[in-house]
Amino acid sequence: MRYWAECGNFIREFRRQFRSTGAVLPSSRFLARALVSELRRKRPAARILEVGPGTGSVTREIIRYLQAGDHVDLVEINPCFVAYLQKRFEKDWAFHFNREQFRIVNAPVEEFPGERCYDYIISGLPLNNFPVVSVRKIFKAYDRLLKPGGTLTYYEYVLVRQLKTPFCSRRERRRLFRVGRLVRNYIRSFQIRKEPILINVPPAIVRHFRLKEIATQA
Repeated sequence: MRYWAECGNFIREFRRQFRSTGAVLPSSRFLARALVSELRRKRPAARILEVGPGTGSVTREIIRYLQAGDHVDLVEINPCFVAYLQKRFEKDWAFHFNREQFRIVNAPVEEFPGERCYDYIISGLPLNNFPVVSVRKIFKAYDRLLKPGGTLTYYEYVLVRQLKTPFCSRRERRRLFRVGRLVRNYIRSFQIRKEPILINVPPAIVRHFRLKEIATQA
């Protein structure tokens, strides 16, 4: 029942705000598990930032691997998702039990304050939906917020740019090309591993980065 409630909320927000929601359905448990896989490693207590938690499908997996002393900030731009998450922390037992370790912030990550303060950043933002200038600002924010040696994890849907290109305007093709070039620059420079996730709608690739410097050319 919980999953179908998440789906209903996600579909409504997808129809209202496609650019910032970016998916018709919440992340599958297989995608969510891959996104939090770095947290399963032996590690000390950590500060964790989840960007774009939506209805909390990945947040639920973060909770499974919480340790004493961990602190998690959830940064969500959509106020409807923020309200849904707040309700989950009130009524969902697993969320409620761990609520003292979480903070929810309604803001774009580009405006979220802090510098070198997170050991792990887990992002659910649909980068292929954004203007290239926004993607560049988002990656700069990740670089600013991540501690040296910290890990950034995000995902993208398989072949989405290639599949969209033949059916869109010249302006949109240019945007997709520039976003793709910027993302490939990060992949070449910072990716430490990737995981294909076929059991998801649509299939996705999870990428794990360690950022050393800001790469902004596109």
